Amino acid sequence: MEIIHDPDRKTFSMIINGYTGYVSYQIRNGKLDILHTVVPFQIGGQGVASQLVKAAYDYAINNCLKPSATCSYAIIWLQRHPEYRDQ
Repeated sequence: MEIIHDPDRKTFSMIINGYTGYVSYQIRNGKLDILHTVVPFQIGGQGVASQLVKAAYDYAINNCLKPSATCSYAIIWLQRHPEYRDQ
């Protein structure tokens, strides 16, 4: 499953069986803040949200940005992955 980063739209997305899951983010004050995580129920339960959040935070770290979260899913994801939270 390919993850597509669109920096102009500030999204990471993945298409599975014609359905698109995505995370949207903003960058400010040296942080990449995930605002929304959206995965249609038709492709839920396949780890799509986790893969998208991880891709966004990997991008953040590789670009000297601190992972941050407004989205409730991303907040929980960071709690479960302290190696990202503590960057």
